[in-house]
Amino acid sequence: MARTPLVAGNWKMSKTATEGAALARELRERLGSLDRVEVAVCPPFPALPAVGTALRGSGIALGAQDVHWEKEGAFTGAVSAGMLLDLGCRFVILGHSERRQHFGETDAAVQRKVRAALAVRLIPIVCVGETLTERDGGETLAVVARQVRAALEGLTGADLSRLVLAYEPVWAIGTGRTATPAQAQEIHGAIRRLVGQQGDGSATQILYGGSVKAENAAALLRESDIDGALVGGASLVAEQFARIVEAARPG
Repeated sequence: MARTPLVAGNWKMSKTATEGAALARELRERLGSLDRVEVAVCPPFPALPAVGTALRGSGIALGAQDVHWEKEGAFTGAVSAGMLLDLGCRFVILGHSERRQHFGETDAAVQRKVRAALAVRLIPIVCVGETLTERDGGETLAVVARQVRAALEGLTGADLSRLVLAYEPVWAIGTGRTATPAQAQEIHGAIRRLVGQQGDGSATQILYGGSVKAENAAALLRESDIDGALVGGASLVAEQFARIVEAARPG
């Protein structure tokens, strides 16, 4: 089944509202008309309104970097899925390795957040991936399978078509190291088979993330089960991000 490529930029804790709006306007100019590819940017919470305004009418979707699983309540510092939807978000990144590492986020917490996002029709971009120690120990497939199964627990076939998965080997995030296209394809293929055990996985977009840049994007995106990229540092440079988007566009 033909899947539309998706390139999503994770700005992490970068860009003020003013800086983010300026970057969004530059992206609009560089990308122009978007055909045969989906594009999203995910700024930090304070920049969402300004970036959303700058992107309005462009075809570039707005996304957030996290969400709480409850609709409202005494959760100081947290943001609900409904709040993100009200700001115009279409996507939300969940389970990023930095959330798991620095904030103690568990597989169970990720699963609750996935359900909260889907309940308001936000599209979760669910991140999975192994550490260098786990890869060197031959645990990659077991770790990724555990994370995928936890994220998908209790979801319906219809839910699977409204969800994006992102394979991000932790050892390749921000290190300059990247999985080879063959390594990435192996894990992407395994992820698609896991999704297929619960429903039709042919429509589920599976992105690669981990030091994706203009120079390596084309080789990665040629692989059959890699449906786009979750881009970190390169998404903060409009020219670099635009080149990755172009590499993702089918010929």
